[in-house]
Amino acid sequence: MSVSPAFPIGDVDAHWVTLDDDVMGGHSRSHVVVRDGVLRFSGATSLDDKGGFASIRARGAFDLADAAGLRLRVLGDGREYQLRIATDARHHGSHVSWRGDFATRVGEWHEVTVAFADMQPTYRGTVLEGPALDLSKVEEIGLLIGDGRAGAFSLEVAWIALLV
Repeated sequence: MSVSPAFPIGDVDAHWVTLDDDVMGGHSRSHVVVRDGVLRFSGATSLDDKGGFASIRARGAFDLADAAGLRLRVLGDGREYQLRIATDARHHGSHVSWRGDFATRVGEWHEVTVAFADMQPTYRGTVLEGPALDLSKVEEIGLLIGDGRAGAFSLEVAWIALLV
């Protein structure tokens, strides 16, 4: 398989937004900034009041039908993160997100691969039996931290590329 740099982070700077567990009463907080073409997702997760996740997402029309997955160049903090994608698929009126987990190394740039075949459909954190992932209808790409730990986090992403 080869890597095609289809999603340089700087190209989607204006489209990244945060969505944290405060939407359901939690106290996690995150920030996102793109500087010099590198995305920085940082903040703190809190387990208080049934919280525990922070996320960012970019909305758009992403046709990933010819890809086998996504590859990311990341600088992490040793915590586990999720790459998430959403299509027009719905469950109880809300988007279904497909999640692929990846680990980071403390203070070390490295590349991680998330294969679409390994991603699981989820709805509000619960793994679903379906629907099937339609890669021609991806409307959102995101990152989420929800590893069951409270505390500061920081993830930098130099690029996101198609794995073809």
